[in-house]
Amino acid sequence: MSLYIPKNYKNLIPGCENTEKAIKAVKDMFQTNLSAQLALLRVTAPMIVLTGTGINDDLNSIERPVRFPIRDMEEKQAEVVHSLAKWKRLKLGEMGIKPGRGIYTDMNALRPDEDLDNIHSIYVDQWDWEKVIRKEDRNLDYLKQTVRRIYEAIKVTENKLYVEFPQIEPMLPEDIFFIHAEQLLQMYPGLSPKEREMAIVKEHKAVFVIGIGGPLSDGSLHDGRAADYDDWSTPNSEGYNGLNGDILLWNPVLESAFEVSSMGIRVDEAALLRQLKQRGQEWKAELMFHKKLLGGELPNSIGGGVGQSRLCMFLLRKAHIGEIQSSIWPEEMRAQCAAAGIELV
Repeated sequence: MSLYIPKNYKNLIPGCENTEKAIKAVKDMFQTNLSAQLALLRVTAPMIVLTGTGINDDLNSIERPVRFPIRDMEEKQAEVVHSLAKWKRLKLGEMGIKPGRGIYTDMNALRPDEDLDNIHSIYVDQWDWEKVIRKEDRNLDYLKQTVRRIYEAIKVTENKLYVEFPQIEPMLPEDIFFIHAEQLLQMYPGLSPKEREMAIVKEHKAVFVIGIGGPLSDGSLHDGRAADYDDWSTPNSEGYNGLNGDILLWNPVLESAFEVSSMGIRVDEAALLRQLKQRGQEWKAELMFHKKLLGGELPNSIGGGVGQSRLCMFLLRKAHIGEIQSSIWPEEMRAQCAAAGIELV
């Protein structure tokens, strides 16, 4: 457990009722804006999937899913999703959606291995989205175009929020800045990945870091990524590897870089085999999802997630994600927050 208490923290939307109204305003506006920017249809999504199908998201490949047996299915094991990265691609294929259109959904997950702090909770809620693309769209220009559209949806939401809550003044820059994780390493060789993010986001305020998950020139990873959804290994037009990344915004309340979205162009057959080999996970090629992908049964796609509580926290200038969502927190954290005027739900 770790907790950052901002100096002289001022809750701009005090009180449970006012906060709940503001949360609803953000969620209603953003999902409408996101859907319009990316041509997405809302669909219903599962909270649980069967173990052993390869559908669940492995995240960094070390987090444990919440598992349980199902009595009426001969005690087969099910698990609560970590995210819907692979389920969405299956859904696109099932629905026969054409290139240029996609789906989004409310994703609710449990991640009991999270280190609890201002921005990490056991309960995760996000808008998971996925869009069908053409084979020729698997390139850096298309990735950047999509990032700009998502960023525009965030900016429009911030501006509309200001109309309803004038104490929340817009602060996002006009454009988002793009940089590869390898470039960050070369710029700040003496800093850790998180410190590099802090430095670049403090300067540019809105940044997309490209190529997360693949090895950098010093053999390290900027951050972890599973091998079977984002493409972090394909060479791109700027001479680096990777067609994925994270959207990071400067959070003035926490005085830090603040991730609101992880996304990317998804693996094709070649990238999947290459990345499974790099991670020593060739055995996954026999799982249901992976066999469908390798058999050419799934569409090319781009997708990701935008944190719901994270985005509300950022736009409403809150200091703790527990001011947005109802979850479980250590009693010590609750006491420290209460003493600082941070109202956990």
